[in-house]
Amino acid sequence: MTLEGSAPIAGDDVGRAPMRTADILGHHPDPDDGPVRFLNRELSWLQFEERVLVLAEDASLPLLERAKFLAIFQSNLDEFYQVRVAGLKEQVAADVIGSNPDGMSPTEQLQAISKLTADLALRHGVAFREDLVPALADAGIRFCDHDALDAADLAFLDELFEEQMFPVLTPLAVDPAHPFPYISNLSLNLAVLVRDPSTDGSRFARLKVPPILPRFTLLPDGERFVPIEQVIAARLDRLFPGLEVVEHHFFRVTRNADIEVEEDEADDLLLAIESELSRRRFGRVVRLEVEPDITDEILGLLLRELEITHDDVSVLPSPLDLSGLWTLYDLDRPDLKQPNFHRTTQARLVSPPGEDLDLFAVLREADVLVQHPYDSFTTSTQAFVESAAHDPQVLAIKITLYRTSGPGSPIIRALLDAAEEGKQVVALVELKARFDEEANIEWARALEEAGVHVAYGVVGLKTHTKVALVVRSEHGRVRRYAHIGTGNYNDRTARIYEDIGLLTADPELGADLSDLFNVLTGYSRQESYRKLVVAPMNFRRRMLELIEREAAAEDGRIIAKMNSLVDGDLIDALYAASRAGTSIDLLVRGICCLRPGVPGLSENIRVRSVVGRYLEHSRVYRFGSTERGADYLIGSGDWMPRNLDRRVEALTPVTDPALQDRLEEIFEVALHDDVLAWELNADTTWTRVPTVVGIESHETLQDLARKRIGR
Repeated sequence: MTLEGSAPIAGDDVGRAPMRTADILGHHPDPDDGPVRFLNRELSWLQFEERVLVLAEDASLPLLERAKFLAIFQSNLDEFYQVRVAGLKEQVAADVIGSNPDGMSPTEQLQAISKLTADLALRHGVAFREDLVPALADAGIRFCDHDALDAADLAFLDELFEEQMFPVLTPLAVDPAHPFPYISNLSLNLAVLVRDPSTDGSRFARLKVPPILPRFTLLPDGERFVPIEQVIAARLDRLFPGLEVVEHHFFRVTRNADIEVEEDEADDLLLAIESELSRRRFGRVVRLEVEPDITDEILGLLLRELEITHDDVSVLPSPLDLSGLWTLYDLDRPDLKQPNFHRTTQARLVSPPGEDLDLFAVLREADVLVQHPYDSFTTSTQAFVESAAHDPQVLAIKITLYRTSGPGSPIIRALLDAAEEGKQVVALVELKARFDEEANIEWARALEEAGVHVAYGVVGLKTHTKVALVVRSEHGRVRRYAHIGTGNYNDRTARIYEDIGLLTADPELGADLSDLFNVLTGYSRQESYRKLVVAPMNFRRRMLELIEREAAAEDGRIIAKMNSLVDGDLIDALYAASRAGTSIDLLVRGICCLRPGVPGLSENIRVRSVVGRYLEHSRVYRFGSTERGADYLIGSGDWMPRNLDRRVEALTPVTDPALQDRLEEIFEVALHDDVLAWELNADTTWTRVPTVVGIESHETLQDLARKRIGR
């Protein structure tokens, strides 16, 4: 492998044009043909992946930001294979017949995915080797080949290998006495062929690169890196003394990591999920990543032992697994990153000089709307929970926890403090939050041990809503305060995820949340709410009602911001509204199965995606024109079948005119962005909006946040 100055890989210009679903299918859909009203969700997801990859390819971005986007692309694609591709392969194995609303069968989807991911993975490797590596070298950060190191570097690596690597490496032989070893999910491995000089016989061995070791080894000068697999490969003789190392090759395996729990049959949901997590380790292999120089003999052995075919193999330029580039981003090189943004605190949430802030008094005056990461999570959402934990007048705290930030989570710490102070604390912990199941099980047990009442939600539904309720005694009466948001109670992701939250003392919203928590923790079958829109009770119905209302209005207007748009019923309702003349703007970060701009079908619909420094994560919906007045809602639910029908979601109306103006500002910035924005075309391509004015959503919102506090 050569990292610096290597020749371009054949076909490195493949895929730089926008991907088009029609091209992959080999035909251009006719909008009059029913099934092609909907774009394929898997291919749309990969088109989002391309938008992330374009950021890594963007020479105008700071180098370590580009490295970060390469790492994000790798992690996203890994999850796509573990869940989406794995599900499609299960359908094929089960001989599932028929097709999705987009007209594609599982086999056709897998074929299209294979073509697109091959193109994207190639571009991913080229962006690293041909663009980023040389540019980083010019900036003093070099990726080196082990073979090019001098004697001093080799001596350093010899010592490092003996002290830190050799003790944790475990070569596993494959012979009649040793069956082929289990290859763990997403692990980086060496396939080693050794020869015994005494018998002239060859043997295969597998060596796993322990994930506890850094992906790239930093040399003493603090500026040069060597892939760890090269460091290990150069010292294989230490692991196989007396044998001749004939050849070695690097490979990586991806397994089906989705889990299914039959909740109706589980006596203990926590134990059932723990059992499924154990099975996840042994999920079926859905992808084998190898480098181009792997021999037919070694590849054939891996295919046979992993029980897969050539269709499951991805041949990639080295090095494999660039998710490890996140460690590079941790370098102290601010000159190679975007400037840090110091999150702001709204004036109403700032403590008066010499006094402590009475957050509950602030909320009694008026609601507060916060948008992270521009508004500080620490001084708003976190402060709300912490204030409740230590306020002697607070009687109870109820909260839903989907993903938290780990052992240092200030939200968890506040809940533990509240329980120690004798408050009634209820935590709805979602054990089925994908890839956070183990962490949530640990939190659930820790909270229970501290005296927190822990519940796991409603059987058959995943609890995805982001709500917190505080019950406070005031002058002999009980008053409720609430937070209803679009993002998790996670202080780390709040620095990079764009999310919105409403802090309120609205008595009707407080009463609604009391009813909702009774549904989540007890046997309530509450179906109607005063203000909240709740899935699966009335989320779908309310969205359809509002879309149909705008379709019937002469000045119909809809703006919707979400992560994904998949649901066929809502898409058809939007098509009908478009045909009726309703003006519709959709801000969809990721998957979009709606085809905009098709004459006679969706010519009044425009779809945009903003992809940049922060992950657009909020869900905000506006129905109505400026002249007539509009309904604004924020909450946790996207327009996907799972959010509408199989999850507990909550959306709240935002009625304060000043807060509506803030939401309108967010819409306006995104709709006028001509730096980070992409547009979806009727022919299924995504194209970048040409820069004319130079409005960049994230920088603009940072500036607006500063102006609000007079900085």
